[in-house]
Amino acid sequence: MTTEAVALPDEEDQYLQWTPVIAGALAAAALSFILLTFGAAIGLGVSSTSPTWRDASAALALLSGLYVILQSIVSFGFGGYIAGRVRGPLAASRPEEVESRDGIRGVAAWALAVLLGAMLVAMIGASSINRGSSSATATNASAAEPLLSYELDRLFRAARRPQNADLGSERAEAGRILMTSASHSGVSGDDRTYLVQQVAATTGLSPGEAERRVDAVIADSKTTINRSRHITVIVAFSLAAATLLGAVTAWAAAVIGGRRRDGGPLPEWMQHPSWLARRRSLVP
Repeated sequence: MTTEAVALPDEEDQYLQWTPVIAGALAAAALSFILLTFGAAIGLGVSSTSPTWRDASAALALLSGLYVILQSIVSFGFGGYIAGRVRGPLAASRPEEVESRDGIRGVAAWALAVLLGAMLVAMIGASSINRGSSSATATNASAAEPLLSYELDRLFRAARRPQNADLGSERAEAGRILMTSASHSGVSGDDRTYLVQQVAATTGLSPGEAERRVDAVIADSKTTINRSRHITVIVAFSLAAATLLGAVTAWAAAVIGGRRRDGGPLPEWMQHPSWLARRRSLVP
């Protein structure tokens, strides 16, 4: 009786090699973290804890979005190149098949890097929500507090106030009312009257002064909420575009890395001399 040994396929013979994919994903995630940190340091982050961020213009949000797209192209291009460059040698295959495999490795590295980033963001968000829930329970803060904190400060500002006065419930209720200022119907008449009464009772202002303050704060709150919506749309679109462009860049970079690994020529668009080089060659 004879036995036949069955040879298991090595990683080099597999259609998708995971070692280059993981290496490319880690390289892309690391470079993306560095570039995003640098962007946040120079004021081009997609978010900020600074109070001045609420007054940021749409131009700053657009510039931040362009930076996110740029760092995505650079990071995922680097990761895709690593995924294609460090792969093992392949068996004799057609060039089209080799490029297809390299491109798939680049996209796999891109997907893994995106998942790692999403998991990190989810973990940070969950931790922030847990801390926020505990603090909100203690101070009765509302969801409007981070966005309309300055408007709420103006609304309940008083020249004289007893020490250790707790306005947490009043601020939370007023914040929920002010959040309706950007809706189609706006703040209802009953809510406006209630705010005037609350401000007059809390700050000691006369009914007329309290009414003028409430109207001014409602108008400012509407402007702040609308500006925040516009900035959110720009940043969200930029993030989506950056992610999709990152996939295309990772595919192309992985193909280039695979060609360099095999000692093949670069793509035609990289072999052509630049316009400046051609111009210099024409100068006698």
